Amino acid sequence: MAEDPGSTAQCLDVTLEIGFDRLLAEPHPGTTTCALRPRAESVAIARDVTRTTLTRWGLGALCDDAALVVSELVTNAVRHLPHPRAYGERPITLLLVRRVPHLVIAVADPSDGVPTPKEPDFVAEHGRGLHIVEAYSDRWGWSPLARGGKAVWALFHCAP
Repeated sequence: MAEDPGSTAQCLDVTLEIGFDRLLAEPHPGTTTCALRPRAESVAIARDVTRTTLTRWGLGALCDDAALVVSELVTNAVRHLPHPRAYGERPITLLLVRRVPHLVIAVADPSDGVPTPKEPDFVAEHGRGLHIVEAYSDRWGWSPLARGGKAVWALFHCAP
């Protein structure tokens, strides 16, 4: 069954209307946040938080795809964050938002660098992350944050 594009747009409108800044700053129903240090071990922590949260929300069928997307988004945030010490108390933050019938996964970081997919090089060790995000999610994009930085997000349609 094809997803209703209007439903996707409505989910994104609601998410963007609330704003990633507010969703990151204060608790909202159907959201989970997790502050992460700019270190490689944060990828595993983000995957675990994602799996635990989705299982609690009854979305266990999405766990593998969502964990893969979270891995790529957090890896990109860690890898491309220039001089992590310069950002002090502004960690990378994982945000999971459940808006029936969608799940939005966002990873916020203090870098203003625009996420841009690279031309795929299938023998290189790096550079395929955003292609993986695009392949496993229904939509992806990024939104600037008012305080600086950005939230890179991926949207999944969840069967009721």
